Amino acid sequence: MINTARLLNTFKNLVTIDSPSFGERQICDYIKSELKELDLTFYEDDCAAKIGGNCGNLYSYIDGDINLPPLLFCSHMDTVEPSRGKTMTVHDNGTITSDGTTVLGADDLAAIASYLEAYRVIKENGLPHRPLELLFAVAEEPYNIGIKAFDLSILKSKEAYVFDLSGPVGVAANQAPTLISFKITFLGRSAHAGFAPENGIHAIKAAAQTISQIKCGRVDDLTVNIGTITGGTANNIVPDKCTFTGEVRSFSDEHATAHADYIAGLAKKTAQIFGAVAEVEITKHITAYCTDTNHSVVKRFKNSCKGLGLAGSLCSTYGGSDNNHLVLHGIDGIVVATAMNDCHTTDEYTTVKELSNAANLALSLMLSKE
Repeated sequence: MINTARLLNTFKNLVTIDSPSFGERQICDYIKSELKELDLTFYEDDCAAKIGGNCGNLYSYIDGDINLPPLLFCSHMDTVEPSRGKTMTVHDNGTITSDGTTVLGADDLAAIASYLEAYRVIKENGLPHRPLELLFAVAEEPYNIGIKAFDLSILKSKEAYVFDLSGPVGVAANQAPTLISFKITFLGRSAHAGFAPENGIHAIKAAAQTISQIKCGRVDDLTVNIGTITGGTANNIVPDKCTFTGEVRSFSDEHATAHADYIAGLAKKTAQIFGAVAEVEITKHITAYCTDTNHSVVKRFKNSCKGLGLAGSLCSTYGGSDNNHLVLHGIDGIVVATAMNDCHTTDEYTTVKELSNAANLALSLMLSKE
């Protein structure tokens, strides 16, 4: 029942709109125009001022004909850089790409196009459905800042589908990690490296000594990484400041928190040995969850996939999404693969078939009587 040509046109329209994080105004206005055409009411919140953006989160409640609990369909409006001046090319084999100088933006524009097409089919065919909620979030890419500013008490749903996962349509993630970042700054004392090096406290060496003790990569049930290091001003000055940053991820919130604390303690202990001071900033961006495989939100997904001839399989993901925030606040959900591949690169692509599969899956879930 999906109109593939119309779906592709909607996706193309979305792709050609610039929508960097904190700059989603134009794409939000486009979605509003589509919702108006579908006779849907909507609400844009006031989070723009709170997060330093030009646009708020966009929400729409759709009353249903079937007396069943509502379902939430969530996606995000922002795309990672390079994203300005995006174009879309449909190749002869059905692959869809950008021109190679920007991302395509299937993450997460494929989800938005799928939701809009699915509801168009429902409306034009008068198909009975349960109550539905649509939430288009801003600033998802920088650690879900947008949805954190959204008033979740507005939502009526207790189950959610977040179309925001790479891989073939028919796969969904029911588990995602806690993600904690850390920033550690070592404060030493500067001195002339030639005339009086003994008067200095070498901040870079203190940082390096700490880093050498931190295992990176897969560490038990965690992943750990040191991502950046900066420090020093000149070759003839003992550096008085050095900063390094990194992250910890784990499916266990307790283990991720404990390991971040361990790194903080290690830095402070090492700083003392050098006579320096370590200033530590630890930020938990998302909290781990695992949605039970027997939960109705999972069963409904699997049954819809079965009806469409899709795999209906589950996986874990080490990536975060708006679903982490929803689950943290009592809305059980899964993250659904949505026709996006090689995300966050200029090689990102989707296909006509997968876009159609994503829209058909959204439609099936919206029409489900389970």
